[in-house]
Amino acid sequence: MMRAVVQDALGGPEVLRVAEVPRPEPLPTEVLVRVRAAGVNPVDWKTRQGGGMAGVLGDPPFTLGWDVSGVVEEVGFGVTTLAPGDEVYGMPWFPRQAGGYAEFVTAPSRQFARKPGTLSHEEAAAVPLAALTAWQIIVDTARVTAGQRVLVHAAAGGVGHFAVQFARHLGARVVGTARGSRHEWLGRLGAEELVDYTERRFEDVVEDIDVVIDLLGEDHDATSTRSLKVLKKGDCWWPSPVASPPRCDRPRTPPGCVPVASSSSRTAPPSPRSPG
Repeated sequence: MMRAVVQDALGGPEVLRVAEVPRPEPLPTEVLVRVRAAGVNPVDWKTRQGGGMAGVLGDPPFTLGWDVSGVVEEVGFGVTTLAPGDEVYGMPWFPRQAGGYAEFVTAPSRQFARKPGTLSHEEAAAVPLAALTAWQIIVDTARVTAGQRVLVHAAAGGVGHFAVQFARHLGARVVGTARGSRHEWLGRLGAEELVDYTERRFEDVVEDIDVVIDLLGEDHDATSTRSLKVLKKGDCWWPSPVASPPRCDRPRTPPGCVPVASSSSRTAPPSPRSPG
């Protein structure tokens, strides 16, 4: 048996309780990981309330949590990449139930990576979901290249600060929106231009953007519509699944009312591993 945080109904934090549940056993190709830390993301509380991935998980009871960091306890038959005692982190099973709010989880070994020694378990558990979302937007979908100007909204947030680093690593020139108190830190991460959204509107001081990473959405002060004003004609605006796109009655053609509109006219759906 093991302890886990379970919920028997949808609702606020009061529906969560600690219970004794059966400890999972690793199947062939799976590992059993003793959880040392579990990340809490917006998708968790949204699912707890009935949004997020609640439709995927079905009716309670269930155990939330996808981001985990811990130590391999056992390995199933056929596992060659990990061994007992390895420190690992990952985001297993998303969007299906992973049950990260528990003492143990099981998942295929390739859904985990070895934890860097420079990170604590608590730090590592905060990485997978946010970093994978940023990577899939910057690399897989927007296909950012050296020399492009990339605007990241909510640059100091969980996904945003990874997007800043990934875009800079690829040679892009990064522009970010964030409170002034976060500017020095974001500059160290690679942002070249920063706009304090509490003092001025970004569209008044930013122009010639190739890619917009919109992590706020239209419901937040019409950020999506305003972002279209700073884009070069035919370039790329990407709303993450946490953001709400601008409402539009016109056909889904650029500029503006498509998830991605680039100079090559490609479109792409939201990544299945980028939760809202």
